[in-house]
Amino acid sequence: MAEALIWLNGEKINYPVELLLPELLMQLGYRPQVVVVELNGELLPRAQWSQQIIRPYDNLEVVTIVGGG
Repeated sequence: MAEALIWLNGEKINYPVELLLPELLMQLGYRPQVVVVELNGELLPRAQWSQQIIRPYDNLEVVTIVGGG
């Protein structure tokens, strides 16, 4: 499978090309239901995740939501 370069939380990583965002998150060990994602500088609404293909040189910021009080 071909790989491409993206930025994830400020670090370069290689990933399989043409993955959908939820697939990439799962492969990286994130639980999609407890993260917020910024793609190329814009907050990505969760409703768009299932159609969002991650492309070479995309810049992702993934933040885990932590509950507590």
